[in-house]
Amino acid sequence: MSTSVTITGTGTPIPDPDRAGPGALVRRGDVSLQFDAGRSTVQRLAGADLWIPDLTAVFLTHYHSDHVTGLADIVLTHWIMDREARGYPLPIIAPRGATSNYVETMLNGWDPDITVRAEHAGRTTKPAIDLIAFDVPDSLGEVWRRGDLVVSAGQVRHEPVEGAVGYRIDTPEGSIAITGDTKVCDEVLELAEGVDVLVYEAMRYEYFDDLPAYRHYVKEYHADTKEIGVQAAKLGVPTLILTHLIPAPVTDAERNLFIDDIRSGGYEGDVVVADDLHTTTLGDGS
Repeated sequence: MSTSVTITGTGTPIPDPDRAGPGALVRRGDVSLQFDAGRSTVQRLAGADLWIPDLTAVFLTHYHSDHVTGLADIVLTHWIMDREARGYPLPIIAPRGATSNYVETMLNGWDPDITVRAEHAGRTTKPAIDLIAFDVPDSLGEVWRRGDLVVSAGQVRHEPVEGAVGYRIDTPEGSIAITGDTKVCDEVLELAEGVDVLVYEAMRYEYFDDLPAYRHYVKEYHADTKEIGVQAAKLGVPTLILTHLIPAPVTDAERNLFIDDIRSGGYEGDVVVADDLHTTTLGDGS
């Protein structure tokens, strides 16, 4: 058995032909869990060789559009591709509040499409979800379990967004933490303590030095690469995967700027400046 994490999207709200919207796919055996669903997530899941109806559950970190615009696509595709018309609902796990409210209403407006597809194909089922909403915990807490795979959620700091969370996935092969969008904060220390892989959003604050002042507000709620390096060194996490990359690197020299920032904080583990579909595997797969 092995546990893997595939970065399904490394992008931001700014469209990039090579980077889908934010997301990560964690797989273990027949369990496939998608964390966030930015634009083009369905295409990236296809690129990861996942049959969409085999998706086990989707977890959302917060309600920002770049993290959820692909969710309705997942749900509709999950139904359209379900050739056996099993009609089972797709579990969607989300913090209670604006994020869970979005899930409840995201299929509004799709009724004509769903109805004509169902009637034309002679189908008796319609797209269905099982919304599992949870209160944002004061400290790390379990929100989902399948056998010996446990997913926990912990609050992160993405204000003025309310109710933003990160997720931790614990399996016998190892542990993975996914920060979602956040500042570098003590809450991430709790989320990622003792993990093998830390998936962290990453922004190079220095990039904004030459940009107009009105652009600088973005630094108020994202994680600076140099601060990430300090925190990752404190955690001693073996592998650090950077995603949600600002600015999106194109050349090797631009990638190395991210790595140099991380190293400046004292981190000595493996640093991955991720491209879409980068995969890290825990366990030997036996």
